[in-house]
Amino acid sequence: MIHVRNLTKRYNELSSDGFLALAGISFDAMPGQIYGLLGPNGAGKTTALRILSTVLKPTGGTAIVNGFEVSKTPEQVRRQIGFVSTNTAIYDRMTAWEMVQFFGGLYQMDPEILQIRMENLFSKFQMNDIRNMLCSKMSTGMKQKVSIARAIIHDPPVLIFDEATSGLDILVAREVLGTVEQLTDQGKCVIFSSHIMSEVRRLCDRIAIMNHGKILAEGTIDELINAFEEPDIEELFYRLISDSEQSLQIQQSTS
Repeated sequence: MIHVRNLTKRYNELSSDGFLALAGISFDAMPGQIYGLLGPNGAGKTTALRILSTVLKPTGGTAIVNGFEVSKTPEQVRRQIGFVSTNTAIYDRMTAWEMVQFFGGLYQMDPEILQIRMENLFSKFQMNDIRNMLCSKMSTGMKQKVSIARAIIHDPPVLIFDEATSGLDILVAREVLGTVEQLTDQGKCVIFSSHIMSEVRRLCDRIAIMNHGKILAEGTIDELINAFEEPDIEELFYRLISDSEQSLQIQQSTS
């Protein structure tokens, strides 16, 4: 479903000393699977997800989403994905219904199918009480529901959640996590970026721990805990990131 090979991103690509945000990462995510990207701020998670969603172009390597390469066929890739983050734009002057309908139109959905799917989504996410509310009047949780609905209105096979629960209260965050679980039950491929270990333990089938644009370790949580002989995922994360930071400091001091 998603196949990433030696993906590289260097900002200021005309310069050899530009910032290397991704340093040749590779991973696979399959249908019905939640693949977690973990890492501190600046690890390269969001850069990778923006490349997968065609917002950024890679400097090198390949990323294939449901059979389409992100650099060669970006329009086709965009039809395969839904993208959700806490920074997803919501148009203040639209109602919830208008917002989701607008995105359905962008995907050129048949009007009758769009109407049916909107009715189902608004019932499923308990959004009928806000369907005629302007987005400018909504709480953060309401806006996040609209953001998820507009991301999945075209029924994409791949969903990308980039720190989608950051800043949400616990009740709304639980709803978002429940939605992610439902999507994988439908056979969707989900990429889930987070730094909240309880979410990772609950959701992710496989994870990649990243720092400074590199994948430090990849596998199931149990595989990694056993391989590194750590008691839990939080201790494993702390160890790998600490070792990575120390290694970088040594490199910098000797260069």
